[in-house]
Formats: sequence, C-alpha cells, structure tokens
Amino acid sequence: MSDIRHSLLRRDALSAAKEVLYHLDIYFSSQLQSAPVPLVEKGPIELLEEFIFHVPKERGIHSKWFTAMQELQLLEILCNYFQEQNKEPVRQVIFSSLFSPQGNKADEPRMSLLGKLTSMAVAVCRVPVLECAASWLQRTPAVYCIRLAKTLVDDYCGMVPGSIQTLKQIFNVSPRFCCQFITAVAALYDMSKEDLLPPHNLLEMIVSWIFEDPRLVLITFLNTPITANLSIGFLDFSPLMSLVRWCVIAPLAYRRKKKAAGGGVIADNQSLYSKLHLSVLQGLMVLQTHLTEKNLYGRLGLVMFDQLVPLVEELGQLCNELNPLNAEQEMELALDRLAQALQVSMATGALLCTRDDLRTLCARLPHNNLMQLVVSGPVQPQPALSQTYYPHIHTPPLGYPTLPAHAALPAHSSLPAHAALPAHTALPAHAALPTHPSLPGHPVQAFIPGVTFPFRPMR
Repeated sequence: MSDIRHSLLRRDALSAAKEVLYHLDIYFSSQLQSAPVPLVEKGPIELLEEFIFHVPKERGIHSKWFTAMQELQLLEILCNYFQEQNKEPVRQVIFSSLFSPQGNKADEPRMSLLGKLTSMAVAVCRVPVLECAASWLQRTPAVYCIRLAKTLVDDYCGMVPGSIQTLKQIFNVSPRFCCQFITAVAALYDMSKEDLLPPHNLLEMIVSWIFEDPRLVLITFLNTPITANLSIGFLDFSPLMSLVRWCVIAPLAYRRKKKAAGGGVIADNQSLYSKLHLSVLQGLMVLQTHLTEKNLYGRLGLVMFDQLVPLVEELGQLCNELNPLNAEQEMELALDRLAQALQVSMATGALLCTRDDLRTLCARLPHNNLMQLVVSGPVQPQPALSQTYYPHIHTPPLGYPTLPAHAALPAHSSLPAHAALPAHTALPAHAALPTHPSLPGHPVQAFIPGVTFPFRPMR
C-alpha cells in the first residue's frame, strides 16, 4: 500500500480518488476469491480517508481539497463505479469500506459524502447504490442512520417543492431501501416534541408506500437470518413497532402541538394515520402467514415487549398532560389503536408475552373498554392450525389464537378506532385484513441482492 500511496501523492485530487477505487477494486476482488468475507485491513481504509475524505495521514502534509465542481465529479465517479461493478460482494465491501464509521476525524466528511451520494442515487435512480445504502442502514449504528435519513428528508421534502415525487418513485425500483429508509425516518421523528412530528408530505409518501403493499415493512426481517439478534443501538429489523407508535401517539401529539400553537390552525393528518394504522395491521397479518408456514408461530416475535413499555409510559404521560384540555376523543382514539395493535400482534404471533404482563403494563393507562377486552378476554382457537403447540401467551387448550369473527372492522382507508370497534367487540381477522399470497421462505443466509423481493399487489 505504501507504493500506491506515493503514486497517489503525485496526482491531482480527483484522479487520485479515482485511482484509489481502482486499486481497492483489485485488492478486494482478489481477497473475495479466497474468502467469502474479506478482512478489511487498516491500509485500504487509510488510503480512502487520505485521498477521498482528505484526512492527512502525516503532520505537515496539506490535503488536496475538492472544489465544489470536483466533488460533483467525484459523486459521478462513485455512482458510475457502483453501477458498473457487477460483482455484488465487491460492490458491498467497497461501499462498506468507504462509509462505515470508524470513530475518527474522517467520519464527518464520510457522512457528508454518503448523504450526497445517496441523494444523487435517488435523483438519477442508481439502484446498486441504493441497495448498498440499504445494507449500510442495516449494519450501522442508528445515530448515523438517522443522520442519513435527515439528509434525504431535507433534500427531498424541504429544499425544492415537489421534489418528493422523485423520492416516492424509489418504491418501484428498490423496496428494500424504502423499508430501511422508513425505519430510519421513524427513529428520527419519534413525536417526543413538536418539531419531531413527520412533515406532511413525508408522511403522505410513507403511507402511500405501505398502503400499496403492507409487506414492504417486512423486507429486512424476511431477509435477515433467523439466528440474528438485534444489536443495541441499531435500527430494528422492521419499522412495524415504530409505526404502531406513530399511530398511537399521533392523536395526542398533534393535540399537544395545537396547545403549543395557542389554538392556531394545524394541518389535519389524522386520516393519514388512520390509513397507516390499517396498513400496519395488514402487515401483521402477512407476518402471521409467514411465521405459520415456517413453523415459527409463537417462537419468533417481531414486536418486543420491552418496546411496549416506553410507549405505554409516554401514552400515559400524554393522557395526564392533555386531560384538562378535554381531549377525550383523542385519548380514546389513541387507546383504541393501541388495543387493536396489541390484539392483532398477539394473534399473529408478532408479540410474545403473557397476558398477565400485558395487564400489568396497561393498568397504568386510563380506562378503555376495548383495552380491557384485549388484556383480559381469551381469543378463539383457530381450527385450521395444529393444536399440538401452544404459544407463550396462552395455555392449553386454547391453542393457536385468532381474532373473533363476531365483529366487523371496515376495510376503508379511514380507520377511526373508536368508531370502528365498539367497546364490547374484538378485532376480526377476516373482515378488515384480507388474506395474502404465501410469502417466500425465510432464508438461512444473509440478504442476497440478486434475488428481488416478490412484490405482488394486495388482494
């Protein structure tokens, strides 16, 4: 690597950056011939940091900084490289070497360049770059993922009016990137404060994606090895839990915003959250199909009980805060949505917990008839499934749970929970949530980008 470095020092900044990519391509291509997962050594990383991110290796050496035009040319070089590199493992390891945070001075220019490259890939529809970015979002600490998501939101939701339509089209070419983007956006806009409510045009785009095909939120989960554990500080395998949180907190969060604005006019997004709530429930039903086919029902959860605890605590705090404002309707809507999400999550095997734990957790919330029914009432057995295995949330002879069929949930896009579900009824499995075609089997290896996700229209 030292000989290569001396050669690069004699070049101008742009040609040196291009030459680094050439040498690293040869280096990693050779490594991948002998090992499926190459060892990224310190030498290649230092070359990237010195000649692409301009972090000087030695004192007294001044970096050849890019001009604005040179930076644009560099982005074009990177886009073309990833587009033309037909070996997916090489493409992924180069992308990872370029943009994986190292905890050093190069991280700031590294993240800046990544944001610009991803934004350009969206604009010119460079799918290989978006697929690499999706993998990066899955294996990188959430704090960096949130920063990338904010860059894209700023570029396409705020900078140029109407540019969000360009971002919206990515759904048709890289649904895997869309899934990871939604997960990062949901972590960014956690509704804890007024300025952390998602922008209307961003919310509308995400709802349109998921409503068109609720399986979108499961792509990362379905392409992650079953044995993989979610590391602390990383994004979830699926945005499902974060979207449940959006739907539950939204009525009270917007009511709080109205209070802070002194009663001013606020755009009504509640119909979008109702539509999103329905789509999330449909996504959970798709998950049930997959888990049942793979004999994972009751054994592999996607909605974690530990994630419910802060949601319930925040919901209780908001109810206490807004109660003097006569926000009964908003409170009832939020509690009904939470009850529906809990019932469907348990019935579809997404949430694995005892009803005693759930009853204890929800006891701190204001009284809600539907919630009382969910945490205390048993569900009916599902004859079509085997009765020999009992999920953790039940005891024999209940067997596999399903949702009672004596109530009806309207299937239209607007889903006001307090109107759709009377207090004495439960959520049916057949009325609102249509059945879906069978999903592909859960892979035992990591995601294979060459195999596209089999999107099919909802029926």
